[in-house]
Amino acid sequence: MIETIRIKKGFDINLKGKAVKRIEEISPPETYALKPTDFIGIIRPKLMVKEGDTVQAGTPILFCKKNEKVKYVAPVSGEIAEIVRGEKRKLLEVRILADKDIKYAPAKKYSSSEINGLSKQDVARILCDQGIWPNIMQRPYGIIANPEDEPRDIFVSGYDSSPLAPDYDFIYQGQEQYIQTGIDILNKFVKGQLHLTVDADAEFSKVFSQLKNINLHKISGPHPAGNVGIQIHHIKPINKGDILWTTTPFGLAQIGKLFMEGKYEAEKVIALTGPEVKNPQYYKVRTGTSIKKILENNLLSDNIRVVSGNALTGEKIAKDGYLGFYHNQITVLEEGNKPVLLGWFKPTFKELSLHRALGLLSFLNPKKTEYNLNTNTRGDKRAFVLSGVFEKVLPMDIYPTNLFKAIITEDYDEMEALGIYEVIEEDVALCEFVDVSKHNIQQIVRDGIELLQNS
Repeated sequence: MIETIRIKKGFDINLKGKAVKRIEEISPPETYALKPTDFIGIIRPKLMVKEGDTVQAGTPILFCKKNEKVKYVAPVSGEIAEIVRGEKRKLLEVRILADKDIKYAPAKKYSSSEINGLSKQDVARILCDQGIWPNIMQRPYGIIANPEDEPRDIFVSGYDSSPLAPDYDFIYQGQEQYIQTGIDILNKFVKGQLHLTVDADAEFSKVFSQLKNINLHKISGPHPAGNVGIQIHHIKPINKGDILWTTTPFGLAQIGKLFMEGKYEAEKVIALTGPEVKNPQYYKVRTGTSIKKILENNLLSDNIRVVSGNALTGEKIAKDGYLGFYHNQITVLEEGNKPVLLGWFKPTFKELSLHRALGLLSFLNPKKTEYNLNTNTRGDKRAFVLSGVFEKVLPMDIYPTNLFKAIITEDYDEMEALGIYEVIEEDVALCEFVDVSKHNIQQIVRDGIELLQNS
């Protein structure tokens, strides 16, 4: 019998604009982009192409000086149209003018018996050379894993609890065989076990419940129950000196497709969501796609913020920007650039808040379950207020306020003692949402992680 982990701490942000379960077919965009900024921990990326070069899907585009074995590859075939740089010539995007018919870089197909006979060194080399390795992340630090490490355990979250998150059973239907192959491949690396966690409150998972060679767990509770870091904490916490790996169902499926079909397949199903979308629904796209055609004639206003990812942890992009490598969702919110009469003091039914000061009357209306929130923070950064609110939304046995202060003061010993090895940005995103002091909590945590890495 599978034991259910029950989480009480957390907070569900019920936004309007959840995607209906319908996949819309659209014509492919003209351009795609590989964005080095998507990959946390990448240092001094080195280009392997130049403008005008012709590439295939799976052709290496760049590598990192820190780990030259790991290649970052083109999601489609076509011509390198533009290399976009920012301040101090920082590499921001490699844009590809896509072919109408995608051509794939050659890769070998493997039978089940051939896969079983591969060593972990062989598998690591194939995954690195073919551009699949960036799907595998390391804890602590939340960076791309080192293929030479041997992880204690590997964790996968089989559902997403973030605002307006896509339904994993829907977007991965029909990919069970690829996911199973991905599990079998990763089991070659792990010393301990490979764990997968599903939503205990959802219907029976057709995609994940029949998988083999994996420890299946169930978890119940509000967001961030779907975060893999929260699941690690409650299943088998990370200690100093431990190395864990994490990946996603998409990462598992992409590994499976590489070995079974012999190609780098960047196709995925994503959800277009948010209160400013006319028809929130699902789209079949490729990693790095331009979102221009997806948003075309599908917005309720022009005063919007487009987010690649979810509303808590996603990246702000332009209306003609590009989908992030790790994202399976686009969220469109109203831009909060208008002054609010009485600010947070104005009681209203229209606002959602953990603090009853702002959404006082909304707590008296339990039937209202969806909210049209914007990006207005209603205040500026100020000193930390000891309200105890962080502890209400972070279901971990740590003291988040003390941890954040230790990071700000660069107290390395306190940071370690207070649990920095257990968290990355997504785990504290709710703390940022409920913070009355308006601090950028996610950036504070990343700064602390980088301090430890460089110490």
